[in-house]
Amino acid sequence: MRFTLDQLLTFAEVVKSGSFSAAGRKLGKTQSTISAAIANLETDLNVALFERGSRSPTLTASGQKLLVQAEAVIERCLGLEAHADSLSDSIEPSLTLAIETPYGPLMPVLKAFEQAFPYVDLVVRHSVHGDVSELVAHHDAELGVAFSQPGYAKELEFQQMGKLIMSHVCHPGHPLAQLERVRFDDLHVHRRLAFSAHTSKLPSSEYLRSTKVWQAESYLALLEMVRAGLGWATLPRQLILRELAVGELVELQLLAYPHTDWHIGVDLLWARQRPLGKAGRWLRECLQARKVFELDRKGQATTL
Repeated sequence: MRFTLDQLLTFAEVVKSGSFSAAGRKLGKTQSTISAAIANLETDLNVALFERGSRSPTLTASGQKLLVQAEAVIERCLGLEAHADSLSDSIEPSLTLAIETPYGPLMPVLKAFEQAFPYVDLVVRHSVHGDVSELVAHHDAELGVAFSQPGYAKELEFQQMGKLIMSHVCHPGHPLAQLERVRFDDLHVHRRLAFSAHTSKLPSSEYLRSTKVWQAESYLALLEMVRAGLGWATLPRQLILRELAVGELVELQLLAYPHTDWHIGVDLLWARQRPLGKAGRWLRECLQARKVFELDRKGQATTL
């Protein structure tokens, strides 16, 4: 049994085109070449694929069953060919993206990446031991998306993608939830639950100090701690929309900011001296073009 991929492609095309001559025109071959390819395939398989004597190619019962398998083999072979082409075209086999912000605004880019580079493995990392900027600076991630911080390491380049809203929240049963307006002094006497990667690095976070601080290495961990009533925290609003809507969390109204939300920039980070492959460059360019925003309490976009 020594049939070839070319024979299987010819077989599938004859069925699709409806005649040997039409298949020949589509494949750029003579009708006699098509006929010979089908005859050789039937010999190799020891099965009659088409009924003899009919004016147009009609599949036998065996031919109908083998067509399904032939099409599956063709699809796998074409996939192998595409994968090999991607590896020979300076396309890296895998790419690491570190994300600190809510994932929702980035999903359209990742879906487009899946379509453009189906054979590139994407590893999404979260900042556990250190923040996203450190992961990128230490070459543990090619790209990073993080909340803006002052004074990035000199090894990093960055571009702001937009702004998101950070909300100060607590459990409905927490003492702070009973206050119509919350002063900074009110915050200071209650336990603060803070994101350890940048407890005091975000703009204006110096006002959020507290005499009691518990830290966690992810926003999801902080969310569970706030839901358990262990303290108050500052969380991305995009992350807690459901909890706010159903009343599981209460957003604290700060007296110092009665009419505005706390907007924090979202930055795309990459290393200056680390060259990116084709997939990495594509992903960076798409993220650079992506505008990250949400609507504030006045219904206005946080990014113009």
